[in-house]
Amino acid sequence: MKVKVQFFSGLKTIAQSSELVLEMKEGATVEDLLGDIYARVPALRDWDRNILIGAGVEFVDRDYILQPNEQIAVMPPVQGG
Repeated sequence: MKVKVQFFSGLKTIAQSSELVLEMKEGATVEDLLGDIYARVPALRDWDRNILIGAGVEFVDRDYILQPNEQIAVMPPVQGG
């Protein structure tokens, strides 16, 4: 199944792209997706402990099961002022 991953803020710069489309197995989780992303863009692994993952309009955990043609947002920590 295809999953579209969008990168935001400084993560876009690190990934050198605003998005990736990845082919994932049925039943794959966000954790599986991150493993594929880090294999392609190892520098993003440095942000692993701090990133936020969104599916649709909600934040999700790493055990979230991906859906076909889903859009996943990978964001740095939210900052306020």
